[in-house]
Amino acid sequence: MDGAGCTEFDSLCYSDLNIPMMARMIVLTALVLGLAAPGVSADRRSDAKAQVDFGIRVAQRGLWKEAAYRWERAVELDPTYAAAWNNLAVAYEQQGQFDEARKAYEKALKLDSGNLMIRQNYDLFKEINDRTKGRDSR
Repeated sequence: MDGAGCTEFDSLCYSDLNIPMMARMIVLTALVLGLAAPGVSADRRSDAKAQVDFGIRVAQRGLWKEAAYRWERAVELDPTYAAAWNNLAVAYEQQGQFDEARKAYEKALKLDSGNLMIRQNYDLFKEINDRTKGRDSR
C-alpha cells in the first residue's frame, strides 16, 4: 500500500492519473474477485479480469475511450462482474456520458450492494452530477 492508501494490485488510484481535481474525488478500483461468479466459467472470469487489468493500465495514461472499450468487453464476458461495471461507470463519467455512467454504477450496485467502494463512487458521482445539473439550470 502506498501513502495515499492505494494498493499496488488491481487498483487504480486517482493520484496516478492526470485528470481534473473534481474527478480525483471519485475512487476507481478494480475489486477483482478471486472466484468466478455462479454461472460464469472460470475462463470467462479470467478473460474479463485481463480486460479489466488492461483497462486500468490505459486509464492511468488518460486513454479513457480505450479503457471504456476494455471494461465494456469485460462486462460482455462476465455480466456479473461488479468491479468491471464500476470501472466502466468511471470511464463513462470521464467521457461526459453521465446517463451511461449512472446506469453502470446502478448495475454494479445491483450486483454487489454491500461493496463500500462502489457505493462511495456512486454517491460521489451523484453528488457532483446533481450539483453540476443544478448549476447549469440557473
